[in-house]
Amino acid sequence: MDVTEIIDPLNEMQRQAVTAPNQPMLVLAGAGSGKTRVLAHLIGGQVQVEGLSPQNILAVTFTNKAAAEMRLRIENLLNISARAMWIGTFHGLAHRLLRRHSKEAGLPETFQVIDSDDQYRLIRRLLKSLNIDEGKWPPRQIQWFINAKKDEGIRAVNMAEAGDLYHRQMLLVYRAYEGICQRSGLVDFAELLLKAHEVLHDNQDLLGFYQKRFKQVHVDEFQDTNTIQYAWLRLLTQNQNNLFLVGDDDQSIYGWRGAKIENLFSFQSHYPTHQVIRLEQNYRSTGNILKAANVLINHNEGRMGKELWTDSGDGELISLYAAFNEQDEAYFVIERIRKWVNDGGLRSEAAILYRSNAQSRQFEEKLMSVGMSYRVYGGLRFFERAEIKNALAYLRLISNRLDDAAFERVINMPTRGIGAKTMDEIRLKARQRSKSLWQTALELLSESAFTPRATNALSGFVQLINNLAESSQDLELYEKVKLIIEKTGLIETYKKEKGEKGEARVENLEELVNAARLFDYDQDNDENLGEMEMFLSYAALEAGEMQGNDTEDCVQLMTLHSAKGLEFPLVFLVGLEDGLFPSQQSVDDAARLEEERRLCYVGMTRAMKVLYLTYAESRRLYGRETSARPSRFLREIPVDTVQEVRMREQVNRPVTAVSPMSGKIRQINTFKLGQHVSHAKFGEGVVLQVEGEGAQERVQINFRDIGIKWLMLAYAKLEVL
Repeated sequence: MDVTEIIDPLNEMQRQAVTAPNQPMLVLAGAGSGKTRVLAHLIGGQVQVEGLSPQNILAVTFTNKAAAEMRLRIENLLNISARAMWIGTFHGLAHRLLRRHSKEAGLPETFQVIDSDDQYRLIRRLLKSLNIDEGKWPPRQIQWFINAKKDEGIRAVNMAEAGDLYHRQMLLVYRAYEGICQRSGLVDFAELLLKAHEVLHDNQDLLGFYQKRFKQVHVDEFQDTNTIQYAWLRLLTQNQNNLFLVGDDDQSIYGWRGAKIENLFSFQSHYPTHQVIRLEQNYRSTGNILKAANVLINHNEGRMGKELWTDSGDGELISLYAAFNEQDEAYFVIERIRKWVNDGGLRSEAAILYRSNAQSRQFEEKLMSVGMSYRVYGGLRFFERAEIKNALAYLRLISNRLDDAAFERVINMPTRGIGAKTMDEIRLKARQRSKSLWQTALELLSESAFTPRATNALSGFVQLINNLAESSQDLELYEKVKLIIEKTGLIETYKKEKGEKGEARVENLEELVNAARLFDYDQDNDENLGEMEMFLSYAALEAGEMQGNDTEDCVQLMTLHSAKGLEFPLVFLVGLEDGLFPSQQSVDDAARLEEERRLCYVGMTRAMKVLYLTYAESRRLYGRETSARPSRFLREIPVDTVQEVRMREQVNRPVTAVSPMSGKIRQINTFKLGQHVSHAKFGEGVVLQVEGEGAQERVQINFRDIGIKWLMLAYAKLEVL
């Protein structure tokens, strides 16, 4: 293979990147610009044209999937095995290094790598041994602190004693945690990177060996590197011209996870002889999508500068839909997907992207109602999420004290000092006496079977459940859910978790309140179930249906963060409202707002052919109904790339609405929206939606006393008030 075969498939700027002289290189690769192809052809040229051995190549990716794709491309290009190349994630390559040099790293040969769950459980055991109250010092919060310090390259031994109570307590646990890991030969994910850096930094001979071996070092998604990852790269490439970086400052969206967009700018000062090449030709999206995305991202300051373009034509205008509420938004999206499928498209070609995990519930519900399979990419469906299952378990136990599974799930969630020994005794006696765990616990308490500490903890739990049952007896369903997630301590526990995960758990719990508020209880159900029992049955059934697998043709649901690196012919970017997207936390923080804008840019550039942007003029989210303002990002998109659409004249739309493109009030033709009506059985209500025609026409009404119901107009006999 000669150089012609390497560069012929590439465009002009890709060729420049592949054939550039040996010097520090930064390739600013826009979305859909073929960066993986560039890396594969670059490595191919270095092996076949420049004569490097595969062993001289180090290539770092951010996911195992990306590493596998790069390895496959190189093997197909060169028709050789890429096994001798070190191609993998930072964690995978660090693990490989430490296995080879465990002695130099001060690790036993059989050191064990622990994942996030193992680390969490270890911290919980540590807190117990230190007599530290989990309720005041949540293990997740401590886990976040330890990992964040390691990502910054900071050991506990190097941290000062001074500081507030929080700092001192975190430092105490961090030191104890490091001691346990060292004695037990345990290595967590953050430790892999920190230890790999230390073993090279502290062993100059070893560092020299790898500097000589890796004559070319390539890094993909460089904008997502954290402090310790960049420090590791600098060690390997110091005083050399062999660092080749591919990144995009416009797609840096993981600041909350420790990624440092500053590394892109630091590289330019650390490697003064560097060259920058921009890949701006896009092979994914239409011209209109790219124009809108370019103008949007130009509102960020301090960019390195890049303008995506395509030679494939403008394509369709971006469609903007203003929904009356979140239900209307979900209904509109699912109807458009059904039309896409009816026109010959695949379900799997459609993706629904949202800012918050809690938003998935409305779409999951609507997809199931029309019998359309779906997949929640990179996460669990709403009713399968741990925090939701915890809250539902409390509801189940309050409703039925004989529910052993619910009892076991919540007796120590949040932690209340009921240990494994106490639970083992309750289980044993329950089996011997053929009684439920709840009944057995009451009997053992009356028999004074436990230590005073265990007795107090268990009595407190029993009293909590009884009090909740009594105080929630006459409340509406959603009020019961709200009371339970607050009084059990679930909300407070997850609020103490640092980072996006804790925020997402709180949002999901608050969305559960909304789900209960909107639950359509049929008083005439065949099973003669009460509202609580029917809601719990609904949740159990919804958790187990319509979820597609990886190979099934099903609609894709995911957060915007999960969507990075993916592409779909049909994309719905939903919930574009200030306070939701951009998030409320970022509105008054310039740096966070810019990252939110980059996240919007990433979402828009996932679309290949058709892009819908939607927002709701009124939204009930996290248990609260608010009048929403269209996202400021909508006002930053050029009007000539967008068309405002509506489903039909009867769709649930307000009489007037603020145009997100201009901020002006516009008049909208409507049909029956907001009319006050009366029904002989259900009482007075307000019309929310109308759909269908003729005998199939039906109306959605929010009744004052019983909530939202769908009724067939042919039989409803509604009276307009």
